[in-house]
Amino acid sequence: MASRPGPDDDLDLNNVGVIREIYDDSNANEHFAQELERMLEEKRDVILIEPTAIGDEAAKWIRFGNFLHKGSVISGACCLLSPLLLPGRASLVHYPLGFMSGACALLYGISWQTDPCCKYQVDLDGRIMARLRVERLTTSSPLVLVRRDDKIRKYLHNTIAGFAVCYTALKTYQWWNS
Repeated sequence: MASRPGPDDDLDLNNVGVIREIYDDSNANEHFAQELERMLEEKRDVILIEPTAIGDEAAKWIRFGNFLHKGSVISGACCLLSPLLLPGRASLVHYPLGFMSGACALLYGISWQTDPCCKYQVDLDGRIMARLRVERLTTSSPLVLVRRDDKIRKYLHNTIAGFAVCYTALKTYQWWNS
């Protein structure tokens, strides 16, 4: 039985960058950060990060971007669905949800969308690491970043946030003129 193609099937596993945990001098952490920036700008398909501090920082930054994206999409969808799910009480719910969706989308667009790290996700289940042939790693569990195409993701959250903000603005206008 053939398996379905997944998002990782189009990855070039030869385009892998490895940030090795080798402390040559007192500025090693700065060198690790510069190496990560270089690999992000080179648009590597997979980046392995051995140094824990840099890996944790990159994972936190990616989680922050994911939080903004999901916050925008979920609050926007709830704002738009609130009249159907809560008839009569939707006005109490859609104002904060519409504002939150717009604020998350705006913050994502300003602080995150231009960062090269926004194109990467953390490989949590280890599928990519299992497919790689990387010799001489200094750690058994490096952080694995995988490059993803996020055009649909950005379009989705901008569209939902836009509709949620427009709906909230319309309801505010109707309330103000009633």
